[in-house]
Amino acid sequence: MIEEKVPSQPLAEVFGFPINNESARAKRYRENKLCPYNNIVSNCTKNSIEFPLGVCSLNHKEKPVIICPIRFREDWSIISDAASFIFDKKATWTHVGEVRLKDKHGKSAGNIDYVLVSYDDKGRVVDFGSLEVQAVYISGNLTGPFTAYLEEPSPSFTWTQAFKFPKPDYLSSSRKRLIPQIIAKGSILKQWKKKQVVALQTSFYKTLPDLPEVDKAESDFAFFLYDLVPTKSKTLELKLQRVVYTKFAKALEQIAKFEAGSIKEFTELLQKKLDAKRAGKADTDNENIVVE
Repeated sequence: MIEEKVPSQPLAEVFGFPINNESARAKRYRENKLCPYNNIVSNCTKNSIEFPLGVCSLNHKEKPVIICPIRFREDWSIISDAASFIFDKKATWTHVGEVRLKDKHGKSAGNIDYVLVSYDDKGRVVDFGSLEVQAVYISGNLTGPFTAYLEEPSPSFTWTQAFKFPKPDYLSSSRKRLIPQIIAKGSILKQWKKKQVVALQTSFYKTLPDLPEVDKAESDFAFFLYDLVPTKSKTLELKLQRVVYTKFAKALEQIAKFEAGSIKEFTELLQKKLDAKRAGKADTDNENIVVE
């Protein structure tokens, strides 16, 4: 087994800039806790308004991984990219954010991150489609290195403490967030025959099952895959790398499918519990019966 190399420090971007960027603009954003990526206010509000955890992206395997969904708003390219799939070139469109979606019984299926709306010359809705944005959850301690860096900002900042070193948690990001969203909101939009887009980073998408791809003209569901690309000015730029055109039903079937573990181990566990019960013994085994 190859041991994973721990980076010298986990902070890729702090308040919008890599820590090796010592420009006056970068310093101003850090000192004033600002967000350059179209947050609802000028300041960063990640986790807290007063004491925001201003880390946009995380160093992992020598690449920056986006951990804040606001980071995807750079230049609003995700909106224009999604519109190119949802509407034809002649459409007049805009977007609205955080739109509540309800099922037949009036129960909330959650908020759609962005609804792209096309309209006619009288301002009446002609068509719409959805865009969901999914950053990555993390595991480990991010507050420690973030606080240490802000106390002494330096391009040579290091944080090599192995204990709870922060890293992306792709499994939780998909099972706890992405999959439930696709099932709940996506199912309703599919019934309405509306196109859907999910914006992810490439590394996140690669942790998902392989999806069947179709031509753009046949697709009603697409994954737009982005990465952060270094520039000469010591910034990271959000760039569209690839679009995966698929069909909602086929994508859902693959994404929501859990691969079965060993039936032999499961049966042995059942036998153990059955033997204990038949012998009148208390079930003190804390191991849950789980198929993973």
